[in-house]
Amino acid sequence: MLSSFRRLQTVSVDLSEAQSLASQLVAAIMGGDVIYGDPFLIKLLEAFDIRMTNIQKAISCREESDGNLDMAKACIEPFISRLIQSESYTTAVTIMEHFSIHQSDQSFLEKMMQQNQFSAAEKWATFMGKAMVCATVQKYIDMKMLRKAYKLIKENDLEQEFSEAYHMCKESALKSLAEKACWDVAELKAHGNRKLLEYLVYLAMEAGYSEKVDELCERYALTGFVNIEDSQAVPPKTRYLTIHELVSEDIIWVDNVDGLLNATSLIEACKLIGVDCEWKPNYIKGSKPNKVSIMQIASEKTAFIIDLLTLSVAEPIVLDTCLKRILLSPSILKLGYNLQCDLKQLSHSYEKMECFKHYEMLLDIQNVFKERKGGLSGLSEKILGAGLNKTRRNSNWEQRPLSQNQMEYAALDAAVLVHIFRHIRNQTPSLNGKDGHAKLEWKSKIVSHMGNSFKLPKTKKKYKKKKVGPGININS
Repeated sequence: MLSSFRRLQTVSVDLSEAQSLASQLVAAIMGGDVIYGDPFLIKLLEAFDIRMTNIQKAISCREESDGNLDMAKACIEPFISRLIQSESYTTAVTIMEHFSIHQSDQSFLEKMMQQNQFSAAEKWATFMGKAMVCATVQKYIDMKMLRKAYKLIKENDLEQEFSEAYHMCKESALKSLAEKACWDVAELKAHGNRKLLEYLVYLAMEAGYSEKVDELCERYALTGFVNIEDSQAVPPKTRYLTIHELVSEDIIWVDNVDGLLNATSLIEACKLIGVDCEWKPNYIKGSKPNKVSIMQIASEKTAFIIDLLTLSVAEPIVLDTCLKRILLSPSILKLGYNLQCDLKQLSHSYEKMECFKHYEMLLDIQNVFKERKGGLSGLSEKILGAGLNKTRRNSNWEQRPLSQNQMEYAALDAAVLVHIFRHIRNQTPSLNGKDGHAKLEWKSKIVSHMGNSFKLPKTKKKYKKKKVGPGININS
């Protein structure tokens, strides 16, 4: 029989004969006459669409029989029982579903869930019907596995049957997003539900995010919330840097040619700038990241926010040329925090543009410090005495116009780099050597990327003989 089955792979035969031989092999496997793995058995059942009648015919070929399906059941059901005893739950459920055998009761469900065989349990419950799906949902709720409960509730339209649990699941999802500072996404997930929006306001109050509290209350006409500034229940807020402490003049939005050309000229007059960029977060696993939306370039006086989404469509050549002038300038020291990662994201977002593929005089502040705990905000707190408010980090950076809060957040991330660098250069002896006199080395960390290779200073000695860049003296 086995040799006949193998010949079917290479010789064209009638489908019914192939199905008959495959059915005989399945019956032999289930009867214990031959041994094959579970995956092979399932493949046979699916590939040849073997049904109960086929098994009955296969048995009848081996034993004299009147063709009653009870003989097929007598072959299949004990095999399923053996699978359950050996805890091969997924295979057992697949075979039950394939042959429409409603075997076992709720104790089988509980056994699978105790063994953490959740996929098999859900598959079997769905096959058995609504009552068993409801039992599975309740079991998840009892086990405090709200995410799995929520998924089953949604997939089977059980919102009415589990309204309280469904609301708890939604709140849990919102809390998870809020903890990641994904406030805009959390708001979208609330779908305008007043109870969920009120819960989101409470989460924002707990986080000390007063702007989001005010924003939600105003947008959805939510009343009765104590002013976050007056509430004694809210712990004292951590002090964060403000844009007015770091930028002496203004934040300038750049979304047209004239603004871009003017910004480029002003930036080229600087010896030192901070660079950062933002893009809308993407929460779908495996999906392509969104395009970088804005690029922030800040000096000590001014922060420019360049609308890449708009300018890359309206004026791609001018944008490419202007950013080349800045990023390739040997006279400007460009500061960033994990900026090479940002540049990689930029080059993927705008593949046709050359400006993000090459750069000169780039200093990644992250590489100057060995300790990286807390990111840029933690470094700012360590060096400048106050951190950055990261609650707006995961905003929708593609919306236009950006809110004032978004503008200030974006500008801060670039401007703080300039101030951290100034402090490093001026206050180096006080920055933690064992003897209080160790210096943080930053000049050797400056990199350039020309063509396909990185250009680094080869030795400190050679570096000292060179200027940092034509016409630039960072130490002045």
